[in-house]
Amino acid sequence: MYAIVDIAGKQYKVSEKDKLYVPLQDADVNKSISFDNVLLVVDGETVTIGKPVVKGAKVKAKVLDHVKADKVIVFKKKRRKRYRVKKGHRQPYTQIEIDSITAK
Repeated sequence: MYAIVDIAGKQYKVSEKDKLYVPLQDADVNKSISFDNVLLVVDGETVTIGKPVVKGAKVKAKVLDHVKADKVIVFKKKRRKRYRVKKGHRQPYTQIEIDSITAK
């Protein structure tokens, strides 16, 4: 069984016991969160497509950790003008583990 779920504007294909990184969620570590924007549920031969979401379907997940991605370097330069700017950015993510997928 797997589902396509919309988390913070991004779509993820999830199944039970999957671990994935999603954009930063407002939840504490070891707490449970649920996502209601389930777009598709596949259970064996049964495929349920939402219009736009599947009614009554939920994906429950457990928050494992809050982490940051690798640093992305932004470097700007204009030749012959003595202009150089170097900045770095680390995007925050939340690591979750999918506990259950329910569809009615």
